[in-house]
Amino acid sequence: MTTTTPVAASPIGAPPAPQAGGTPWQLQMYAKSLKKRQKVELLMRLLGPVSGKQCLLVSGHDNNGAMNHHFRAAGGKWSWGQVYPQGIAEMSEFLGDPVAHVDINRFPFPDSVFDVVIVIDVHEHFADVSGLNREIRRVLAPGGLAIITTPNGDTRLPVAALKRLIGMGPATYGHIVQGYRTRELEQMFRSVGMRPVASGGYARFFTELAELAINFGYVKVLARKKEHPPVMEGTIAPTSRRELEAVRKEYRIYSLIYPFMYLFSLLDKLIPGRGGYAVAVSARK
Repeated sequence: MTTTTPVAASPIGAPPAPQAGGTPWQLQMYAKSLKKRQKVELLMRLLGPVSGKQCLLVSGHDNNGAMNHHFRAAGGKWSWGQVYPQGIAEMSEFLGDPVAHVDINRFPFPDSVFDVVIVIDVHEHFADVSGLNREIRRVLAPGGLAIITTPNGDTRLPVAALKRLIGMGPATYGHIVQGYRTRELEQMFRSVGMRPVASGGYARFFTELAELAINFGYVKVLARKKEHPPVMEGTIAPTSRRELEAVRKEYRIYSLIYPFMYLFSLLDKLIPGRGGYAVAVSARK
């Protein structure tokens, strides 16, 4: 099995097409993200070429559609699924595609229909993921590639310990568990008869620390002060236009300091070794 090394943030996919009223808010936020850009870059590496392939992306509530946009720009025929119904209408409007509401124990798709299935940050939200893993295999065509991403489940990591100390533990993010280690995700694949082929990590110490500062400000300060709370519990950043508008002034300030946050995240390159505060594993059916 090959291993992909951690990645630093960089622009992914085609630039957004000009639209009336300017760039969609989803792409504005993505352009100033740290972890999402690293996540998409790692997933692109694990995916390889997807031209002509039938692909499915299933995500949880920390996805507004911007990642979908960049995957679609890379090629392939994509279908979209969201585990939580909130935000589906807005995502569908942005993408111009239908977005299915996905029951983790029974995907609304036929058997063996996809060449690629990506499940982004879903497993950590549920106590029992055995049905989810079986469904990933069921909808995947023979020889197809599946990729799972989750936060790293190593509770000894320094920023993970800091999160718990300041009241930003797994429950704040809507997680049942902190996450999973690479070997645990590999075992999940093996348990449903799939063969792990590659893995990687992203969001190392400095990126994770910067993200924690951003999330802490939103969850512990801004979201409590605003008239309209987040649509979904467990969100650590705006996930709708309404939520973004509620913190528009603060977001402008964040936009001004973002270049410094980005430069801070690049210090990750100085850290030896592999891995990260988030991991991804791919496997073949």
